[in-house]
Amino acid sequence: MPDPTTPLVPDPSADTGVVDERASTRIVRYLEQQILSGALADRSPLPAERDLVKRFGTSRAVVREAITTLGHRGLIENRPRFRPLVRKPGIESAFAAVGSIVEHLLDDRRGVRNLYESRLFLERSLVREAALRARKQDIDDLRTALDANEDAIADSEAFYRTDIAFHGVLYRIPRNPIFPAVHSAYTSWLAPHWERMPRSPERNAMNHGSHAQIVARIVDRDADGAELALQRHLDAAWEYVRVTLVQDASSIDPEHPE
Repeated sequence: MPDPTTPLVPDPSADTGVVDERASTRIVRYLEQQILSGALADRSPLPAERDLVKRFGTSRAVVREAITTLGHRGLIENRPRFRPLVRKPGIESAFAAVGSIVEHLLDDRRGVRNLYESRLFLERSLVREAALRARKQDIDDLRTALDANEDAIADSEAFYRTDIAFHGVLYRIPRNPIFPAVHSAYTSWLAPHWERMPRSPERNAMNHGSHAQIVARIVDRDADGAELALQRHLDAAWEYVRVTLVQDASSIDPEHPE
């Protein structure tokens, strides 16, 4: 009788009834089942390419095609010069799986605007939720993040990190694990554009002031005021992003800056 604690993983050479199945698909299916069953633990290295070549009687090119597919599905984390790591399926890995697609969309200025508008739409709802339902600990977390933001005004790199952390608190208030994962994804996807924005202590002070207004409206339980403060804050931030995009376009094609 088999040990019930041992994951049952199909033999890769077993007949599955699939006719003319591609070799890479067979490898993907086998490794996917190992990951989902727990036979390959989260953060453990994937079997070496040479071992998979021997097991499946195929070429390295086929094995690498299968590994690429697993990466696209968010089931592994590829690392240059190292074996890929298994990634337990979850919300974070789902967003990571579409990251490369989103990055291509962000090559276009309209794509950046669309993503930014989706962030604005979501954060407007989040600040309303915070104003109506934030608990004492949530308010304390917002104030702590705001204080850290103020302390970093003179250091733009530190201010950028505390800015991200401040908005991250808003995503945690509903206590839904999807929202923090969305925040991490937005941060990752938009970071290349944020990093090109002009920064200064004066600009940082303005952003901190906007954050303070958002917190004040949340503390007052003023959902409409919190939403308006957030809207003004992100509208002003978008202007800096937009100017940066126009300047980038002008440097590529100075005769057609728009």
